[in-house]
Amino acid sequence: MTSNSTNSRSFDPELIPGAHNAIFVCLKVQPAEKVTLITDHACEEIAASLADQLDRTGCRYGVYVLENLAPRPLTNMPREILDDMESSQVSIFAVQAQPDELKTRMQMCEVVNRKKLRHAHMVNIEKRIMLNGMRADFNEVDELTLRVMNIVNKAKRIRAVTPAGTDIVAELSPEYNWIKTSGIISRDKWGNLPGGETFTAPLEVNGTFVVDGVVGDYLCAKFGDLKNNPLMLKVERNRLTGVSCSNQDLRDEFWNYTHRDANSDRVGEFAIGTNIACTEVVGNILQDEKIPGVHMAFGDPYGAHTGAPWSSTTHIDVVGRNFDIWADERQIMRSGHFIV
Repeated sequence: MTSNSTNSRSFDPELIPGAHNAIFVCLKVQPAEKVTLITDHACEEIAASLADQLDRTGCRYGVYVLENLAPRPLTNMPREILDDMESSQVSIFAVQAQPDELKTRMQMCEVVNRKKLRHAHMVNIEKRIMLNGMRADFNEVDELTLRVMNIVNKAKRIRAVTPAGTDIVAELSPEYNWIKTSGIISRDKWGNLPGGETFTAPLEVNGTFVVDGVVGDYLCAKFGDLKNNPLMLKVERNRLTGVSCSNQDLRDEFWNYTHRDANSDRVGEFAIGTNIACTEVVGNILQDEKIPGVHMAFGDPYGAHTGAPWSSTTHIDVVGRNFDIWADERQIMRSGHFIV
């Protein structure tokens, strides 16, 4: 147990339903378990609500505030945190992303994957998400996610189109796994909270993806909802070959982000959002990628889970709006609503 003001900090009681969902429904924390709770100054109120629910389980837990351990942006995940995780069964990461910290999150996830922790990844969590996406009926979301996954994991290709101009085709490989991250978190795969998606690593993606929702990592907080300034992406043979946008700063930063290593421009994730409590873009990737529809990510394919045999030091998501989706010849979504 660490000594930290988060444990006694007051918080808005409106956060309780979402925090209860996280601890009791999504993570199913048990009294005999140990939990590592990682937060920062920006998310301390939310962390306090999570700590309150951990108290109610009777479990042991440690709370770590990043700024109390190292300067931000982090260059490495503090050793004190990684060591504590080694003896935990559950971990929670409720932190606002800062530039160039992805490596430190990968260091944390190495422990998560190796020790098979039930890990809740809550990067960029904020109050409005706790009051919206985190109040979902995650058992219902889990049922829908499984239903969708059982269709798409048999498909050879998925096509997605939108009124904004997206027309993308993903060729799929039976050798790559579809992963369910519905919010019900197991030892087999850590998950973002709020949850609600199924994803795989595509064999090949071709077409145009219009990002009129949001982009991921720290760029999301910087540029927000892109409805009025969409990012137009051209993908050929699974590689990003063109980017255009009226916002030149966004265009240039996105292009630079996706060209940091040999696979940063490669589509590593093809996903379908399934959180039916998320009905509109809020300008935060953590929730917006769970909106029913398609999102993709360039960079690391989470190969430990998908089975893709390559890797990258980067991973950035892109989200659109109002999809029609076909799995082979079967339409599974019309105008952003599932029809399965």
